[in-house]
Amino acid sequence: AIADYVRSAYQRQCETIAYGGDHALGHVGDDKAIDNPSLGEPYSFALCRIEPENNVELILEAFVKDKEYLTFIGNWQSSVYGQQLYAKYSSHANLRLLNPIYEIEALSVYRKHCRAYVHGHSAGGTNPSLVEMMHFAKPVVAFDCPYNRATMENKGMYFKTATDLAEQISVLKKDHDPVMQEIAQRRYTWATVKKQYLALFD
Repeated sequence: AIADYVRSAYQRQCETIAYGGDHALGHVGDDKAIDNPSLGEPYSFALCRIEPENNVELILEAFVKDKEYLTFIGNWQSSVYGQQLYAKYSSHANLRLLNPIYEIEALSVYRKHCRAYVHGHSAGGTNPSLVEMMHFAKPVVAFDCPYNRATMENKGMYFKTATDLAEQISVLKKDHDPVMQEIAQRRYTWATVKKQYLALFD
């Protein structure tokens, strides 16, 4: 989508090279990477910087509405915005709001066991956390914008409002989506990215 803008606004050709996400798999079998995974209930998973453009409150409000479980990792204490959301929503029994986790092995446990991934980013092109999650072959419910549709090749599910998201999650019947994994393995591995850079330099 950004490449389209460059071509339209500046009449310049450009190449798009995304990110690899296969490093996120880590040691996927190592559930001991976290002390208290709380994996007993089927839960959806979200991971992002706690900023308005990532539609954080929209996601939280949707899960408050439908009472489904959500584990949401983010930097809640880094801004007034995050602190206010944490104060408002952390008391809900079905919401688990966790502080940032950077260890690949620990994150892989949450990603492996979730029933779906909720991606609220609305700007910024190809998003690393999205392509990382696609390698886990989980259903993805993403905010409806050109960047996310381009990354996911118009597959997956999309939302624009809290009501949309609540409905998508409530009708979700599976916790496996091989289409997301196929796209990720075809487009978002570091081996593929390396080849694209070398081809561009040549």
